Amino acid sequence: MGESREASETAGTVVTTVEDFDRLTADALPNLLDRATTHTRRFLRETGQWADDISHEKLALRWGYEFLERFLVCGRAEVPCRPFLLLDSLIAKYFSQAEPLCYHQGLLSPLGRFLDGLTSRAVVSRDALMALFYHLYGFGQGQVVKVLGLGAAESQRVYKNFERWRRTGWERAMTEIGITDEDLQEIEDQKHRGKNFDAETERLIRTIQSHYRKSEPQHFPCLSRQQWTDLFDQGYGYDYRAWHLALCRDCLVEVYLLRQDRTDDRPPAIDLQVRPLLKGKVVSFVLKHRGEANGSGRAQRVSAWPP
Repeated sequence: MGESREASETAGTVVTTVEDFDRLTADALPNLLDRATTHTRRFLRETGQWADDISHEKLALRWGYEFLERFLVCGRAEVPCRPFLLLDSLIAKYFSQAEPLCYHQGLLSPLGRFLDGLTSRAVVSRDALMALFYHLYGFGQGQVVKVLGLGAAESQRVYKNFERWRRTGWERAMTEIGITDEDLQEIEDQKHRGKNFDAETERLIRTIQSHYRKSEPQHFPCLSRQQWTDLFDQGYGYDYRAWHLALCRDCLVEVYLLRQDRTDDRPPAIDLQVRPLLKGKVVSFVLKHRGEANGSGRAQRVSAWPP
């Protein structure tokens, strides 16, 4: 009875400043995560999507982390508020959608959880957003800079993004997703022996990207090839390029072919990498001549270089 009363009083706590919000959520992180995970587990049970096994438990925990991440980002803008009830409303709004992503059975496999976890992390972390280009397509830092046509300042950010992801981001993400070394090895084994691995990976990528693009600002739609050409020629929209191209394979193919060497019209292949890029590794890539911007100049080729 005492614990129930205490939980009720905590849920009803009102914060009136951003500082109070940060202080309360920092102190209550374990409780908030448990609350988010419990909501997810209950939803899956009530909709007939639950099974008492480790895969579903990991899925519930994985979405608990996802909801908590989004709550900590957007909740500060809702002050004054009751943080616990705000988290409840955020989760309820998500599950009120006709087909929330957790309905897809493919996400219960190690491959599905890996792809879903990385993409959801990219929604709230620029380090993860830049790392997506490597994990999905094998792009190194230099390739990302060239494909996105970034200027000098933005290029340095990409290298820092990759470095932080390599040092701490990837390991933390794997822990939160619930991916083990055995899961990573299973994915790598599937990649090496499976004839349909790339096709299945692309199918999951498209499903997951379509879902997470719903979190994009309304001014981040897909563009035609001519619109992409104009955007690069006029040298604007760096944030647009980074966000949208990481989360839309169709547009990435358009831009890749647009900015690639004229003698090569192959789209970027799916080349799943489950571990972060090793320091010092450079990957072969050729770009078209596109003017003076960084990554838009004379075609450049770099070779594979062992770490």
